[in-house]
Order: sequence, then C-alpha cells, then structure tokens
Amino acid sequence: MSHKSSSRCSHEKLTFSPSSNAAIAGYKRQTLQQRTAAASTQVIKANSSSAEAAKPSTFPAPLVLPEDELSWDPSDPPQSLRSWSRGKDRNKITPERRTVYLAAPPSFSPEVSFAQKWSQPKAARARSRAGEGVKVKVEVQDVLQYLQAFYHGLPVKLLPSPNPIFTNDVDDDMDVDPPPNPATGNPKRQTLWLNTHTPAGCVGIRSRPTPKGEFSHQLNLNDLLDAAIEILPTDAYAVLMLVEHDIYEDEEDDFACGRAYGGSRIAVISTARYNPLLDVKQGIEREHGWPASHCERYIKWCVDGLEEVGGNGNKSRKRDEGESSGENITSPMHAALAAHNSLPSLAQGKPSPSAAALSALWLARACRTAAHELGHCFGIAHCVYYACAMQGTASIVEDARQPMYLCPVDLAKVLHATGADVMERYRALLAFCGGKNEGQVFRAYGAWIEARLGEITRAELKG
Repeated sequence: MSHKSSSRCSHEKLTFSPSSNAAIAGYKRQTLQQRTAAASTQVIKANSSSAEAAKPSTFPAPLVLPEDELSWDPSDPPQSLRSWSRGKDRNKITPERRTVYLAAPPSFSPEVSFAQKWSQPKAARARSRAGEGVKVKVEVQDVLQYLQAFYHGLPVKLLPSPNPIFTNDVDDDMDVDPPPNPATGNPKRQTLWLNTHTPAGCVGIRSRPTPKGEFSHQLNLNDLLDAAIEILPTDAYAVLMLVEHDIYEDEEDDFACGRAYGGSRIAVISTARYNPLLDVKQGIEREHGWPASHCERYIKWCVDGLEEVGGNGNKSRKRDEGESSGENITSPMHAALAAHNSLPSLAQGKPSPSAAALSALWLARACRTAAHELGHCFGIAHCVYYACAMQGTASIVEDARQPMYLCPVDLAKVLHATGADVMERYRALLAFCGGKNEGQVFRAYGAWIEARLGEITRAELKG
C-alpha cells in the first residue's frame, strides 16, 4: 500500500520539451527530421519508425536545467548512427573479442584492511541513527545481470578469479618503489598496491585524505584505470571495474564517479557517491528522480525557483508537446510516472524509506552509470538528442534525473553492436526490473518498457 504524505508532489503534469533555460544556455535541439535521420543509415535502419521516434511522451527531450552538462556545453556535437557506424577509432566486435567483463570491487588483504573502511561514508552512522537502513549495498551479481540484459546479445561475465586484491606484498624483484606509508593507516597520502594477478603484478594506487569530504580517503581513478588495462582478458571486448571507494581523477576534483577509455576497452566506476545516505548532503532530491524529473512544477522550480515543490499542484494546465487526452495516458512516460507514484515516497522523513527501497535506488544509479561507461567502450558519445542513458552529466544531482533507457539513436547503435532483437532486449530488461519491484526506478523503468513494447506491437500490426 502506498503511503503518500500531503506534501508529496503529485507530478500532475510532465514536460517533454527542454526547459526554458535551454534557450538561455544556447542549446538548440536537432529538428525532428534530423533526429529521425540520426537513427538510421543507408544500410542500417533504426528499430523504431519515424512516427514512434517522434513521440515526446516516449522519448522526451533533455531537460537542460541550470548547471546541467548541456547548459555548460550546449554545442556538444551530435553523433548519429551513421557517424558512429563509420567511426574508424571504434573497436569492432569480432568472434575473438566479444565478451564484456565485469570486475568486482577489489578485496583487501589483512595488512591493509584499514583502507577497506575508507569506503564507509562519514554520514553512515548518523544516518543509521536517523532510521535509514545501513545494510544497503550494491551487489555485484545484480549489476552483472543488469548489464547482461542491457547488452543483450553479447556474453557479459564476471572477470575470472582471482579478483584483484589490495596488498603490501610486493615482490622483491618487481621494479616498483615501496609505498611511502606501508600498512600504517597513516592519514597522509600513501600508495596502496593492487595485485592484478597478471604478469604486471602489483599496480600502485594512490590515495589522498579528504578531511572535509564525505569520505575519509579517496583512490586515484587514473591508477585504477591502469589496473583495468592490466586485467583486461585477451578475449574481452571491454572490461568494467567496480570500485566501492570514493575516487578522484586529478587534484582539482572533489570526486569522480567513473571514466571510460573506449579505445583501450576499459572503464571504472565508483558506487560510493550513489549511496542514498549521502543524498541530503549532496542535494539530491529523491522525489524528483526519473521519471518525476520531468515534472513541470519541479522544472520551473529548478529554473526560476518561483514555486515550492510539493503539494497537489491543482492548477489549470495546458497540454505539453506530445500530450493528448487519450493515447498518452498509457504512454511510456505516463506509465513510468504512475509506477513511480505507486510506491511509498523515498523522501527523507517519517516514515523512513525501507532498506530494500534504498538498496534498489542505489543499485539503479550504479547500473545506469555502468551501462553508460560501457557505452563509451562501444564508441557511443554523449547523447544530445533526447533524455537518454547516454547523456552527459555535470553533477551527481543531474545524474539522478536521467533515465535508464536508450533513445532511438543510441538504441540503434547498441542493437547494431550486439546483434540483439529490440523486443528480446526489452523483455530481458523487463524481467530484470520485475525482480526489483520494491525500487521506484526499476518499477518505473519496467512500466516504461511494458508501454514501449505495446507501442512497437501496435506499430507492427498497423504496418
């Protein structure tokens, strides 16, 4: 049973066009004709008809809110299916290299176990006392199963054991410098050694203390990417390494969530910042995560702050682009919103969200980023056509507003790369979402997929 508070926003109206901030930022969206052309080539036809791709209530425009990626870089060039398929730098999938590998977070040997505790946010104890479950975490098997569905058609496997492990056992004959503060837990900068179980042996991973950060220490992303190169199997199309610790890319960074070097077939993501226990500190508004990120009142609030978010919002309304009185009531976006609203609110307060709901929220965030970074390994650039899982993101706040699905342009790229059937891929994702129905994002994503399958089926019957 849903427990809705009187202050919960009803998301009465969804907006499928860019926000008013888009024009101010200088973002000019591709026309419908250009977007339709971008999803096809002379040889490869997109798996969605022009009419379907035109429905904003299925594939809305990017929001382009203040501080969003497209506000900072509104001229980011689009990548059509044609330009992607002809890309000379993109690694081709071959019979010898077609497996995607997922590497579980590295383990820790006893002598460096102190560093394992760095993955716990400082707010964890306080939040647990406030009533939000602490035993939520991202399970590697769940991420694996999601990627298997997302990249349906290709083998997606766990990296063969033994998994990399942090250690101080550096062989005497290795040409490496010893760590500056071995196994002391000293708060000063130090290097941890990651044993890759490959001929390269141990790779030094720098760390830095972050007294004013959400975590006591961070690991260096560039060093972790070096380790990912070492563990890349010879039959791998790509490898994604999961990390539970907070990470930084360079000294100017507060933190990073991930990075992919597509040409090198590697990606690393950190699940640390997606922990729901950090949402208040990071300013993440759970009530308006996708699909409620398209709530008109929320968007107006983000742009000009003229309206409080919450309450029933009983106002007269104009129909937005793509809305109609009948058909769109069951459109994918409306179906997703209804599913989102069917579960208890995830907003902080009383009653507190369940541990299962928070765990599913954390997992959804990690899965979206994992699929996104692997998309770069497939040569897919950031999407500027639609709200899409391949959109760029400028902040952890923007990240929570973006969808799990791929737009028509990027879906066509993935289907071409994997050889998957569009209906089979959607059904694989739907099956995964069905097993995570306690989570708002997965419940909404599943409803979006069901409505989308209905659209495709009706289009095929008409055709």
